[in-house]
Amino acid sequence: MRIEVDARGQVCPKPVIMTKKELDNIESGVVTTIVDNEVAKDNVSKLAISYGYSFIIDKGKDNEYYIHITKGGIEEAVGFAKPKVEAEPMVCMPDTYKDLTIAIGSDKMGNGEDKLGKILMKSFIYTVRETTPLPSTMVFYNSGVYLTCEGSELLEDLKALEDEGVEIVSCGTCLDYYNLKDKLQVGEIGNMYSIYEKMRNANNTITLG
Repeated sequence: MRIEVDARGQVCPKPVIMTKKELDNIESGVVTTIVDNEVAKDNVSKLAISYGYSFIIDKGKDNEYYIHITKGGIEEAVGFAKPKVEAEPMVCMPDTYKDLTIAIGSDKMGNGEDKLGKILMKSFIYTVRETTPLPSTMVFYNSGVYLTCEGSELLEDLKALEDEGVEIVSCGTCLDYYNLKDKLQVGEIGNMYSIYEKMRNANNTITLG
């Protein structure tokens, strides 16, 4: 089976996510992802390496790259060679994600330019939505509660996560402080004790902000 993924014009992390979805949908075959920048080329290649899949890269016109990833041990049949790079060990195996809680304390990701920080946060939430297994809980506090309220650009992704069973909790004190309690659009209101309990009892916690 051969599948083509046209990821030209897509920014991180979409080329990787688009490629992973197609790889997950087949037992064996070749997935060819087309990208138009070196960052996407490198990231899709790292995806193949992390799973131990064979791949080759063809350079197209301009900045286009064709990354051919083979899944299912059919390298010899299609003439692909195993990359001369040892796959990095998968640090986070699926069971490590069990009861994962993501705590978000800002409407931006990282320090520096606010505009960039909002772009990064949007990309992060999109990645969470498109990557399995999903976290069990996401908690929002301080200015992070803006993300769960009216006007947030991330409501579609957060509602989709909630529909998939992810528990979404926003700090009630924070909603009151920012006068947002009446504008909450997704999830439920929690207090600091419940937020602490969710973070304390989680097998793993990722904290942003």
